[in-house]
Amino acid sequence: MKEVINYYNTYDEDRRLTRKSRLPEYLITMKYIKKYLKPNSKILEIGAGTGRYSIALADMGYEIDAVELVPHNIEIMQKKVKSEHRINIYQGNACDLSFVESESYDIVLLLGPMYHLFNNEDKHKAICEAIRAAKKDAVIFASYCNNDTCMYKMFAKHKMLKLIDDGLVDESFHAKSIPNMIFELYRKSDIDNLMKDYNVTRLHFVGVDMLSYIFDNKFDGLKKREFEVYMEFLESICEREDLVGFSIHMLDIFKKD
Repeated sequence: MKEVINYYNTYDEDRRLTRKSRLPEYLITMKYIKKYLKPNSKILEIGAGTGRYSIALADMGYEIDAVELVPHNIEIMQKKVKSEHRINIYQGNACDLSFVESESYDIVLLLGPMYHLFNNEDKHKAICEAIRAAKKDAVIFASYCNNDTCMYKMFAKHKMLKLIDDGLVDESFHAKSIPNMIFELYRKSDIDNLMKDYNVTRLHFVGVDMLSYIFDNKFDGLKKREFEVYMEFLESICEREDLVGFSIHMLDIFKKD
């Protein structure tokens, strides 16, 4: 995990979701979280980063336990906590949440850890821990980075040939699982294969930002009304099976049976 910690020690995660090309990821994810919130819902966020979701939910009055791996991110999150917030912040690893009580949460957010796990054993540990912490019928949100949209980005940035020459992409243009690449990339079939044996029911599979990242130089300049209409468009297509595979971030939402 040292590569991930070193990466976030210098990356401005706190501002990542503020640009218009990045904001759809946050807005659409929050739309679905709000859909399943109930009065007095208790929430666990695993991989809370600098607290964008946890602080927003605490502002709404919910009780949050936020777990984050990177001390630098925790320091930033702690500065955002207000006296009225019901939020507990812990340093921890998504693969081992032994300090978290089983079947205790109504909502579990796993919105970052699956980006940085590079073998199936660790991926299943993180999923198992999220499910273990959830109550029966609780809703769990897990985010993934899309392999093929990232390949588009690499072509657009003239980096694909180097990835191929360095042996970092296989013959099907799937990025290889290498920790020093920082981000693990998935196709929906990879996610389906990970989830096939769990006692859960999928509620939604959502493309939370579609091609927003690809056209960031255009979307960052959208005016207020243009951006509002763009969000209406994204919300209308974000669950379409023929389009969700374009999204650079994919959100799997499922219920614990």
